[in-house]
Amino acid sequence: MNNSVKAIVATSPAHSLEDGLTVVDPNASSMVEALRDIGYSLESAVADVIDNSITATATRIDIRFGWEGDAAPWLAIFDNGYGMTESELVEAMRPGGKDPLALRSTDDLGRFGLGLKTASFSQCRKVTVVTISDGVQSARQWDLDLVRAKNKWVLKTPNLAELDVLPGLSMLGAKGTMVLWQSLDRLDLGGDSGRVHQVMNERVASICEHVSLVFHRFISGEPKYPKIIIAVNNNPIEAFDPFNAKHPATIHLGEEPLDVEKATVTFRPYILPHHSKVSAEEYERLGGNEGYLRGQGFYIYRNRRLIIHGTWFRMARQEEMTKLARVQVDIPNTLDHLWTIDVRKSRAKPPEAVKKRLRSILDRIRDTAKRPYNHRGTAAINLPGEPVWQRLYHNEHVSYQPNNKHPVLGDFRSDLPAEMRKKFDGILSVIGKSIPFAAIFNDMASRPKETDTNTDTAEALEKLASLLFEDMATQNPEYVSKMMNSIEPFASNPDFVSDYIKRQSA
Repeated sequence: MNNSVKAIVATSPAHSLEDGLTVVDPNASSMVEALRDIGYSLESAVADVIDNSITATATRIDIRFGWEGDAAPWLAIFDNGYGMTESELVEAMRPGGKDPLALRSTDDLGRFGLGLKTASFSQCRKVTVVTISDGVQSARQWDLDLVRAKNKWVLKTPNLAELDVLPGLSMLGAKGTMVLWQSLDRLDLGGDSGRVHQVMNERVASICEHVSLVFHRFISGEPKYPKIIIAVNNNPIEAFDPFNAKHPATIHLGEEPLDVEKATVTFRPYILPHHSKVSAEEYERLGGNEGYLRGQGFYIYRNRRLIIHGTWFRMARQEEMTKLARVQVDIPNTLDHLWTIDVRKSRAKPPEAVKKRLRSILDRIRDTAKRPYNHRGTAAINLPGEPVWQRLYHNEHVSYQPNNKHPVLGDFRSDLPAEMRKKFDGILSVIGKSIPFAAIFNDMASRPKETDTNTDTAEALEKLASLLFEDMATQNPEYVSKMMNSIEPFASNPDFVSDYIKRQSA
């Protein structure tokens, strides 16, 4: 805030209309400051302005930023939409210009008629909108310091001299709209003057990540909908598909529609590929900044725009075994009142009619999500023949113990003198009771590509095979082949097993 502007203490006068009714107008200076603290982040504020550009049928949206002098950053959003007439612009700048209960176009991403204003106020003290429609340019500006000084909702019309010095105005095309933020007093760039440009770049990079997810369906395009280019300083932002829907290993569980108040809510569950099915880079990218555990859950889209994601709405826990489960939920804007969409379009709560259906399909979704892990776990402990490890369940407690009846362990045990067998059994028991479950769980959750990847070299496998099977392989190759294909690390290297048996049988 400009320290030279003194706080306004005068209040708007109240006046009566008729008996029992008194009009109490909001105090402009106080209200405008209150509107700044609805709870927008920089990323969500930019997204709210982009909503308006998409509603205006823009096919390209540009986010630009720069500096006025050495220390005054500015940020602007341009689009090539249909623009506004002067009267339309004034209405667009009016706080609460649209009735949230009024019927809207099915493609309208707005609701309260507050987004442009509250999003802009949350980040800056001066927002200028310049728009061109049918070759006619119109401009209006909210200057919050002026509003406080006058204590009235005074909307400024910039003169030609003021327009000429606006940063970025030359980037506006033959039609469309520019929303310019100046006096970015909420933009914390730190106290180090030597790093402000770097910090600004980092903040813009965060905007890019947010936009790539929230608007990924617009950027990538869908049937019946054209692609929209969203760029930062002329660099297009790539869409981030949280469902990795085009990957061949992604499981699509099918679409499930639900009719609610003459509208349709659609569910599309996905199970992301197990980490063994994707590259390390792709696995890290799909996990996102918050990781797979926080990324699981419902992804609520309103008119294809992401509202909220990574939640089961308290109907289930976020578990390690279900971290690959993600459910796309499409809702129309006609159901806003049921989903309690907030001004920032960053909160939603399913109505009871939807919750009932969600509960009925949630178990199926989560059970399927566990299969990549359950299947792999089953394969590791329930192989043909005797498993190396036994999973024991007693008194609601799970434990694992080496199986002394396994052929390799059994043969070795039978070769030991009787007095040594007890010590050997004791050693196996100590090994079973000393499994570092917490460390294994942590590594599998945070570094699965490093933890669960078979890194055994052919040389290491050869040495182990020679140690365990060299004598038996020449006498009973079928038995050794069956045994090797049932235990790790050989079971994960069938080509090596086949080659080893051939060489030993020759």
